[in-house]
Amino acid sequence: MHKTFIYQHTFKLENGQTLSEFKLAYNTLGQLNADKSNVIWVCHALTANAHPEEWWAGIFDKETGIDLDEYFVVCANIIGSCYGSTSPQSVNPETKTSYGLDFPKFSIRDITKSLDLLRENLGISKIQYLIGGSMGGMQAMEWAIQEPSKIKNLILLATSSRHSSWGIALNETQRMAIESDSTFFENKKGSGKKGLEAARAIALLSYRNYNTYKVTQIDKENTTDDFRASSYQNYQGQKLSKRFDAKSYWYLSKAMDSHDVGRNRESQEKALAKIKAKTLVIGIESDLLFPVEEQKFLAKHTSNSALEIIDSIYGHDGFLIEVKKIKSLLKKTF
Repeated sequence: MHKTFIYQHTFKLENGQTLSEFKLAYNTLGQLNADKSNVIWVCHALTANAHPEEWWAGIFDKETGIDLDEYFVVCANIIGSCYGSTSPQSVNPETKTSYGLDFPKFSIRDITKSLDLLRENLGISKIQYLIGGSMGGMQAMEWAIQEPSKIKNLILLATSSRHSSWGIALNETQRMAIESDSTFFENKKGSGKKGLEAARAIALLSYRNYNTYKVTQIDKENTTDDFRASSYQNYQGQKLSKRFDAKSYWYLSKAMDSHDVGRNRESQEKALAKIKAKTLVIGIESDLLFPVEEQKFLAKHTSNSALEIIDSIYGHDGFLIEVKKIKSLLKKTF
């Protein structure tokens, strides 16, 4: 059920800037029990929405142990995203026009702070299972550090305790592509569309890998043009630009770069030690964006944790595609 949470107070961001208010679009599945102890909270990745039953099809059914007759699932569209939450497309109450590039920059910590305000508004004292992959994993991890007593079980997929220089470089390259589209700087709907398409094509190379394309994008012999891999890149770029906003993408990628659980906490190791939740870390063997070594680091420095590695040709996107394998791992937890 689609709902909206409106926080009608000044919201101070980590960088000192503020939003006079914000709203979060969120979705729920299943029924909350009497003592509100059956909550599963899903944190979404970069361009997803508040409907995990759409972008993570197959995870939420009785076969996985995530039985919607038993659990209450919450997923909120994060600040900065373009699916109903406060973002660059929202109206700035001071100017009465959309924020555009005047929207304040925000961090992963700001996102989790806003999610925790929603949790309080829903009257949820503890989250039974907090789940997130990729950028969603960053949020879940940070939340479990900020509010360790509120999270009982934590499931992290294809993520890291600090966004790597490699990941930041990839994001910056995508932003360069967006900024090369001169319309991006216009404060109107659809601006930066072609730049976003190029950015998505760049991103896709880090989401997949050599073997993915070797298996899925092979051409017939004697082809000299119109390659499958070429059309695939264009298709994926256009597919995203039809549903997502370039400025949201630009801001969210900046937030992703901000992720460092060790910032102002002495170290990543000491920050991870604050997590009290029973933790399952899932990595993808062929992931170029969040290599397995990052998952091993998380498991090593998070107490009461287990590490599982999935073999997949799909690279980072394996955390979305390898549903059967993820189901089997979740069965051990639920």
